[in-house]
Amino acid sequence: MFRKMRRFKQQLTDDEVNIVLSRGKTGVLAVIGDEGYPYAVPINYVYAEGKIFMHSARSGHKIDAISSCDKASFCVIDADEVVPSDYSTNYRSVIAFGRVRILDDESQKMAAIRLLGDKYNPGHDDALAAEIEHGFAHLHMIEFSIEHVTGKQSKELARVKGPLDEL
Repeated sequence: MFRKMRRFKQQLTDDEVNIVLSRGKTGVLAVIGDEGYPYAVPINYVYAEGKIFMHSARSGHKIDAISSCDKASFCVIDADEVVPSDYSTNYRSVIAFGRVRILDDESQKMAAIRLLGDKYNPGHDDALAAEIEHGFAHLHMIEFSIEHVTGKQSKELARVKGPLDEL
């Protein structure tokens, strides 16, 4: 059902994909929007338990799209350095395909918002609790269940052996 990567020598391993998804700060969620047009929106997220979690207002284009079709993709760019003299770019990215849903179980929603809060403001449990108390009723938490994921990097980065380093 999903395509194999054409440039397989540049493909990231499963461990490298997990590293990229874990350390990324912003991804782009793409859903099927109004009139069948793609709708892609940059969003903060957290990767945990093999899933991607993100927050949203309770209404808007993203929520309408998710309610109409649960298929989505999610992209994270981990490295992006233009090399003008080579007319090239050193890049590394991950793209996931899967299904999205709005968490309606309050305990699942709470667990997801805590994961997100801990990622972006670690060690501030009191502040997170206050923010949750203030905004919990006004937000949705979205769960992206990954069905297929691949990562790819430029040939220059693929030649480098060892742990993934940011550019």
